Amino acid sequence: MSDAFEISTVLPAAAPRRYEAWLNSNEHAAMTGGGAEIDPVVGGQFSAWDRYITGMTIELGPYRRIVQAWRTVEFPLDASDSRLEIILAEVAGGTQLTLRHSHIPAGQGASYESDWSDNYFDPMKEYFASHTD
Repeated sequence: MSDAFEISTVLPAAAPRRYEAWLNSNEHAAMTGGGAEIDPVVGGQFSAWDRYITGMTIELGPYRRIVQAWRTVEFPLDASDSRLEIILAEVAGGTQLTLRHSHIPAGQGASYESDWSDNYFDPMKEYFASHTD
């Protein structure tokens, strides 16, 4: 059995800006603090946090949805990639980012859930607050 969770936050930036930043190597690295290499097309490979995270983009709904096959170096070698879905919606004050992470190796979900908040949501809020549209 695998782990899964859904978390959400509001970022002080418009959805198109947020979408483009997620898929841009330099900006992704700047907003998270870890090196990133991203080929921003369906089928494109990506890495983040200095290759701690790797995967492939499997669906793009411009400015509203990103779906990726996702894994870290901590996944067991025989584990399948997890599924990461980012949903962006315009709300008062910016963009609501909902993150659905599923098919995570059993027992690892709780750690990744807190890591998303600490290593992505919090730094992104700070980044977008100081880098206006």
